[in-house]
Amino acid sequence: MTVTQRRGRRIMMTPGELDEFLDTQRTCRVATVSADGTPHVSALWFLWDGTSLWLYSVVRSKRWTDLRRDPRVAVVVDTGEEYDQLRGVELSGTVDFVGEIPRTGELRAELDAVETRFARKNFHMDSMPHDGRHAWIRLTPQKVVSWDFRKLGL
Repeated sequence: MTVTQRRGRRIMMTPGELDEFLDTQRTCRVATVSADGTPHVSALWFLWDGTSLWLYSVVRSKRWTDLRRDPRVAVVVDTGEEYDQLRGVELSGTVDFVGEIPRTGELRAELDAVETRFARKNFHMDSMPHDGRHAWIRLTPQKVVSWDFRKLGL
């Protein structure tokens, strides 16, 4: 992962702050490129493993179709209502698809920890419920930009 932030270094999150922020947030906005070149943005729950952002997406969605055709993506996770409380991260790069499509729960070591953590974080369950409609997308970002306006001390 490359942090290519040239501007806003004063409000940039440290690696530890970035991990803590992504561990505690649930919803991201995923931007994909449609077949005609127009952007498409959708909200989705995610899991951050310290290196990659894991997205559990419906396989019959526009997002999924867009990413299968063009794996480039930008994802934003942010929070805050007042200006001096705004915090967020933009992660971008190309995705890959992990596991069977749709996911049925076949044993796959690469997904064990991801599914356990995702199920606990989002469903308050110890194991992942597989509905035959979703599958895993992994973004190992090539670019990360972050901001934490609380650092401005306003």
